[in-house]
Amino acid sequence: MPVLVYIIVAVAAYLLGSIPTGFLVAKIKGIDIRSVGSGNIGATNAMRVLGKPAGIFVLLMDAAKGFLAVYLAIMMARRFYWNDPELQTLQVIAGVGAVLGHNYTCWLKFKGGKGIATTAGVYLALAPWPLLVAFVVFILAVLFTRYISVGSISAAVALPFAVLIMQPKDLLLGIVTVVLGALAIYKHKSNIKRLMAGTENRLGKKREATK
Repeated sequence: MPVLVYIIVAVAAYLLGSIPTGFLVAKIKGIDIRSVGSGNIGATNAMRVLGKPAGIFVLLMDAAKGFLAVYLAIMMARRFYWNDPELQTLQVIAGVGAVLGHNYTCWLKFKGGKGIATTAGVYLALAPWPLLVAFVVFILAVLFTRYISVGSISAAVALPFAVLIMQPKDLLLGIVTVVLGALAIYKHKSNIKRLMAGTENRLGKKREATK
């Protein structure tokens, strides 16, 4: 498969992932989401600042970016490279591009979200069963601690293990998942600091997040 195909898919996936859904939804309401709550453009802050309907919409759209990046890339490539063994590599590149686009969107000076929802969308297309394991871990962690951030970090740890165990032959996917999991944890560094300081917002608690 020509290198140009990989480049086109990577750029297209990045641009799709870079659509700042939370920022745009908040902007429609006359709010700069970067200046309120935790300052993050992701679904958790959108839900806290804009309410549950808007937050759920942002969550679904952010996940859709990841899923569509992988799905559309593979559908387009198959028209020209059907049965090419490198199609899976193309999928992974599309997934990584979408997550990087969300986390470092070019439209907001390369500052974006934390990538949890977009990564979930990517793995819904690439590895749905490992994603289900990570989702269960997320739910259990949130129920036990009442912290969305703890659930997200726990899922970021669980997903690479699930992929490596459930899809051991997909070595590239396993390696990339480890890297994306580490990136997700890194993007939660401010949450980790607040958790250690005891100032992180608990689920359902009416309190403005601290930057």
